[in-house]
Amino acid sequence: MKIHPLITTTEDLADLCDRLAQHDFVAVDTEFMRENTYYPLLCLVQLGNEEEAAAVDPLADDIDLTPMLDLLCKNDEVLKVFHAGGQDVEIFYNLTGTTPQPIFDTQIAMMAVSQSEQIGYANLVESWLGTTVDKGARFTDWSRRPLTDRQLEYAIGDVTYLATIFPMLLEKLVKTGRGAWLNAEMEKLADPANYAVDPDQSWKRVRAGGRNPQMLGRLKALAAWRELEAQDKDIPRGRIARDETIADLASHPPKKQKDLAKVRGLSKTWAENEIGKRLMKTIANAEPLPKDEMPKRKIGAPLGKEGALVADLLKLLLKIRAREIEVASRLLTKSDELEALAAGQRSDLPILEGWRYEVFGRDALELVEGRTGFAVENGRLKMSKISDEPPEGPQG
Repeated sequence: MKIHPLITTTEDLADLCDRLAQHDFVAVDTEFMRENTYYPLLCLVQLGNEEEAAAVDPLADDIDLTPMLDLLCKNDEVLKVFHAGGQDVEIFYNLTGTTPQPIFDTQIAMMAVSQSEQIGYANLVESWLGTTVDKGARFTDWSRRPLTDRQLEYAIGDVTYLATIFPMLLEKLVKTGRGAWLNAEMEKLADPANYAVDPDQSWKRVRAGGRNPQMLGRLKALAAWRELEAQDKDIPRGRIARDETIADLASHPPKKQKDLAKVRGLSKTWAENEIGKRLMKTIANAEPLPKDEMPKRKIGAPLGKEGALVADLLKLLLKIRAREIEVASRLLTKSDELEALAAGQRSDLPILEGWRYEVFGRDALELVEGRTGFAVENGRLKMSKISDEPPEGPQG
């Protein structure tokens, strides 16, 4: 594989992207900094396939990234291969308003061919290639120039190994017939809606107890205000106010600006300055949360002690099934979904739809409805039929 020198000109970048566009896939990775900014600062992009690889310097003077962005976000003929690519995809969304498509994530794919829940890149390389990745440059400051040879070697390795592993992993997926399982997961990763920041929806990420419309209305207004302040100053939202501070202000709103000096997590200067004044205005203008925006209550009866025991049995069944078919349990379902099934919910559950129902959901439903149980055979737990009457099947 040919490794190119660091690309710092638009001409060299365009030539590379023209060549990469002639192949079926391109492995992609990024290095970025986001500790001190609202939007991640893109510092390096690595691109490669079976024949060549290169690192691109987006901080180089006068470089135009359009050839690369067109390849990744406009060329539907080339598959873009990432590992744990959520943050990488977010960066390209911030630059273009869209996401790389089509997309393939090797971390997600590993869940379909092994019991690896969230395998790290170094472990992926070790398991497939028997190679130990040098992690020495992992926590470097990628915004500083010039980059060292060791930094570039580390960065390029992220795509050279990935370009080698991807065809092998794809072949295993084809042999197991589980490629279709991943379609929805990959589409979710590439969905631009996952990366669009709507300040009016940011309150949903803040944990706050209760369903009081007035409190939730203040929470919505404060979270949106914080988001806009952070965007305007290009600093992390937590530098404006932490989640727990926002929740506390929503539950116990100060009556006067001078009271902000007593709020834990806020600077005492807010009691007199302009940002404190804007905060108080936000609280004063907050409207109660409309009924159609209220958080949905969980469907089904409260879990209770007996329901909790049933949920534990479902989790045991999940472990058994994941072990039997060599798949990560997280790909099949999650704990909250099993708890909903145990509580009586029978609709709007992925576990009762499509391939998940065929692979695991049917057995889970039979267990809940008393048609199967556990047995021990040769010292190993397995499922045992109690009744041949079929379950009702998924609804909704």
